[in-house]
Amino acid sequence: MATRRTRITARVEHDRGVFMISVAAELAEMHPQTLRMYEARGLIEPKRSPKGTRLYSQADVERLRRIQEMTTEWGMNLAGVERVFDLESQLERMQRKVEALERRSEQLQEEIQARSAEIARLEEVRRSVKAEIVRYEAAPGTALIPIRRVRKRSQ
Repeated sequence: MATRRTRITARVEHDRGVFMISVAAELAEMHPQTLRMYEARGLIEPKRSPKGTRLYSQADVERLRRIQEMTTEWGMNLAGVERVFDLESQLERMQRKVEALERRSEQLQEEIQARSAEIARLEEVRRSVKAEIVRYEAAPGTALIPIRRVRKRSQ
């Protein structure tokens, strides 16, 4: 009798903690104690289960691999790795800020264009009204206020 096997594939969020420390250490090709040390230094922050068990995500494993690459291949110490991560975090914040400022700049440009069109229309109205108005200048010796003439009564 043949046994039938079914393969189940599940997609998990990239930053969801799903690996216990032993699995994460194996995936990152490190000793579990190294992961604990990196956590103590603040290089990694695994999620915790309700009972307090460390749960590592795929993103955590990738970060552990980067730490390993920096220390073994690039010859960096952990202080250097911390500095690199701090600078990357700062760079990401600045990039988000620049993107927000660019969006705001586009909004302001659109507003300026809309107001410029409105100003041009108002200027055209002003010119047409100005052309229709005739300036009155009194001739010398004439008053702007009409003089009331008093009639003499005939007796």
